[in-house]
Amino acid sequence: MTEPSYLDTAQGRKIAYHLTRGEGPCIVFLGGLKSDMEGTKAVHLEDWAQATGRAFLRLDYSGHGQSSGAFEEGCIGDWHEDTMATVDALTDGQIVPVGSSMGGWQALLLARAAPERLAGLVTIAAAPDFTEDGWWDSFDETQRAALQAQSRVELPSDYMEPYVVTKRMIEDGRKHLVLRGHLELPCSVRMLQGTADSAVSVATATRLLDHASSPDMQLLLVKDADHRFSDGPCLGLIERAVEDVLGQWKNQSGGFM
Repeated sequence: MTEPSYLDTAQGRKIAYHLTRGEGPCIVFLGGLKSDMEGTKAVHLEDWAQATGRAFLRLDYSGHGQSSGAFEEGCIGDWHEDTMATVDALTDGQIVPVGSSMGGWQALLLARAAPERLAGLVTIAAAPDFTEDGWWDSFDETQRAALQAQSRVELPSDYMEPYVVTKRMIEDGRKHLVLRGHLELPCSVRMLQGTADSAVSVATATRLLDHASSPDMQLLLVKDADHRFSDGPCLGLIERAVEDVLGQWKNQSGGFM
């Protein structure tokens, strides 16, 4: 594992990243909640980008991986700030965000904040608005009372140690919801979703498909694929989704940067 570079943000956070120089648009991998940039999908996609000569960026949000801060101190808005700061500082021109799980939400926030930068968008088991529709809506009265009294609750996870959910995460998440108001995605979008995903449902994927506006938006359901979406066939599907949106952008723009 090579040592990352670091970006100091205006908010005082230190964001770890790996940047591969190459042909644009730059592919930006945005990982999931409590994941990091050393995950299978991020590293595989970086290897693919390097083999094909494409620019590629992966990063750890604050409180994740090798970046500064503790997870419990963060929230969706902080991680959006980390994403924007890293993209603004390290990339020029068009980008293709590839967002996995919570990173899918981050990719949608990035698209909303800087639509002119997008050459395409790929999501993998995207989890927009999960702090409200997943966490808050599933809390019983005891959990909601604990969140108010203690400002935190713990939730079990199928993939790692329990999630610590803070009151700040819930309240900040409400400021960054993307499935309530108009969501314009002015580029080709490819959504990948496993039918055996126990963390993000197919219903979430179809809700996003129905809600967003896009000139070219497609959802691919993969039978029996789980939330990790990281076996060989699934990794190949991610590659092809990126190639697809890049091809659509090339046809519309007349060539690569």
